[in-house]
Amino acid sequence: MNVVLKRILVGFGVVVFLLVVFGFTMLPSLVDQKLNAVRKYPPYEITSNTEEAYKAIPFVADLHADTLLWPRDLLKLQIRGHVDVPRLIKANVALQVFSMVTKSPLGQNINKTDGNKFDQITPLVFFQGWPRPTWSSLLQRALFQAKKLNDVAQKSDGILRILRTRADLQRYVKERKIRPKVTAGLLALEGAHALEGKLSNLDVLFKAGVRMIGIAHFFDNRMAGSAHGLQKGGLTSLGKRLLLRMEALNILVDLAHLSPKAIDGVLSMARRPVVVSHTGVQGTCPNARNLSDQQIKKIAKNGGLVGVGLWEEAVCGKDVMATAKAMRYVADLVGVQHVALGSDFDGTITAPFDVRGLPFLVEALQSLKFKKAEIHQIMGGNVLRLLMKTLPIR
Repeated sequence: MNVVLKRILVGFGVVVFLLVVFGFTMLPSLVDQKLNAVRKYPPYEITSNTEEAYKAIPFVADLHADTLLWPRDLLKLQIRGHVDVPRLIKANVALQVFSMVTKSPLGQNINKTDGNKFDQITPLVFFQGWPRPTWSSLLQRALFQAKKLNDVAQKSDGILRILRTRADLQRYVKERKIRPKVTAGLLALEGAHALEGKLSNLDVLFKAGVRMIGIAHFFDNRMAGSAHGLQKGGLTSLGKRLLLRMEALNILVDLAHLSPKAIDGVLSMARRPVVVSHTGVQGTCPNARNLSDQQIKKIAKNGGLVGVGLWEEAVCGKDVMATAKAMRYVADLVGVQHVALGSDFDGTITAPFDVRGLPFLVEALQSLKFKKAEIHQIMGGNVLRLLMKTLPIR
């Protein structure tokens, strides 16, 4: 081998080595920072009246955040993304639903997504150093994220609680009145494709603490069609069996991302209230991602909740007023008791603010003439009421 060739090979090896080092040490954090951005960074200038109104809310709850996917120490205040435990406590959030994402096909979009395309979560998992089984198993990715949250709770000295039962929730609400500087998490799954086609895996996830499941995400799966999939079909026979088993276990059914046919299928069968964890509404933002008036009315008749998001694609606006207007639309259509917050924090969105900016939402709701009691319902009271009825008793 001549000297020139040796130098080329050595140089190539150095470049490969540096790329690998970059991938394992910096790439996931840079992706997190870029994809989970905010339009306004703290400190937030919140008026004393708004701050007072926000602090008076007994129970602030958010139905959707994808925080567990990202490389953060959740017990430390971060400068990236939207959510961590210190920020939740600073924002007086009583309950954050942590959803677990396991697959994201290349080129996914709200109109037509092919679930067979290259999965973007795979390199993210690999370069974060997740256990080897998670490289290829969607179930293992979900279980790893569940363990991640439970490990954070165990290390938090009681600052973060994980809620699994009504008894847990009742105890937590009572304790929080004495010790307000705490927060709680509830585990959700974004897409039943993580079951890998086996209903027995539902019991595995239930044992790991999962209490809410979105049957589909951005692509069609074996259980149901997605609003963004290629076929956009309804519930399959396996999906119907899944729904029955979820209700038997007292796992909340999440309609977010489901096709219209699948939503109709779920609501025709459901005997318990459902949620839409994060969405917009066509009445203020017409697109394939959002709920029609007819769907909202059916969800309300079911006793369910519509969690309105904080990102532009859902509400057709870059500021929090667009979210408030969508909430007003749902409240006027079916009643304020069916409205909730479903931010989609850390879900690769650009939010108006991180979780500490939630008082701005209260300010926007006030400007739309919502009463104090109604704001308390929207900001968490409705979620608390629903969970008190639907979580497993013990």
